[in-house]
Amino acid sequence: MKIVTAAAIALSLSLGASGAVQAKGCLKGAVVGGVAGHFAHRHTVLGAAAGCAVGHHLAHKKEVEERRAAQAQQVQTPPHR
Repeated sequence: MKIVTAAAIALSLSLGASGAVQAKGCLKGAVVGGVAGHFAHRHTVLGAAAGCAVGHHLAHKKEVEERRAAQAQQVQTPPHR
């Protein structure tokens, strides 16, 4: 369990230096992936890295969908005269 905590702290510190924009979804995914990797034959770091990548991808996908929905809503509302 110490390895999971250390990996999560190291990952959050390295992402904190690179900016908050790139960290969307990564921290949550890294923690979940690290725990899953820990219980799957002690691959904590590999699980954290994979979880970070997947979490970042899903957060980006959600952001794109929200932008598209907002644009569609703006197109449907007629301007006031």
